[in-house]
Amino acid sequence: MRGQVLGVDARSGHGLVAGDDGQRYTFLPEDWAQRGEPAIGQPVDFETSGGRALNIFPLASAPPPLAASAVPHNDRNKYVAAALAFLLGTLGVHRFYLGRTASAIVMLVLTLTFFGLIVTGIWALVDTVRYLVMSDREFAARYPRRP
Repeated sequence: MRGQVLGVDARSGHGLVAGDDGQRYTFLPEDWAQRGEPAIGQPVDFETSGGRALNIFPLASAPPPLAASAVPHNDRNKYVAAALAFLLGTLGVHRFYLGRTASAIVMLVLTLTFFGLIVTGIWALVDTVRYLVMSDREFAARYPRRP
């Protein structure tokens, strides 16, 4: 029978499959007959025994799950970070915004001297360019969501 994986408990490995017959079937980790783990929404072929799915095989034509290619959600914006770096970068404001408090404090202290002002100005300009050329995926991974 063919169907689709409805859900899988990450801790126990127990899952639920919706069959083409309209019934739902439970399965255990040992019922999964392929390497890897089942993904929600994945089309499968399986045998039934009572209310249980056995010998579950993912269908070869199944596209990869969408969640694997989605950009991670982030509460920070790389364009805001770049603007802060360009406008107030010598004070380290962009680093405070991104949660890099230690380097932000270093930039703030360095700004108190003339030589440090030059160094932090170059540093902020490099950060501005880096944020603008960084992909959204890399930015979200490097600066994860705040707790």
